[in-house]
Amino acid sequence: MSYLFAMDLDSLMLRYFSSAQLGDVSPEALASGIEHCLVDLGLEQDRGKRFALWALLHMLGSAPDLDVAFEDPGDREAARNFMDLLAASQDGASEE
Repeated sequence: MSYLFAMDLDSLMLRYFSSAQLGDVSPEALASGIEHCLVDLGLEQDRGKRFALWALLHMLGSAPDLDVAFEDPGDREAARNFMDLLAASQDGASEE
């Protein structure tokens, strides 16, 4: 799956949390931003943008299950790969 993402992480953070730094976001703003992101995920039709929204939600611990988020098996496999890569990068960072 190759997507040209029209969204980057900083843009998503600014859009949903009004800050590119998660540490600057109040718990209330975080909850509100996650809720807004979940609504947009449900409405978004573009596969690449859906994936970007789901990835952000996954990193925040709030992503819906893969079978709910992605109709296409290829998209679900890409999401599994993303989760594996993220977990491996976190494991590598904890070993340093």
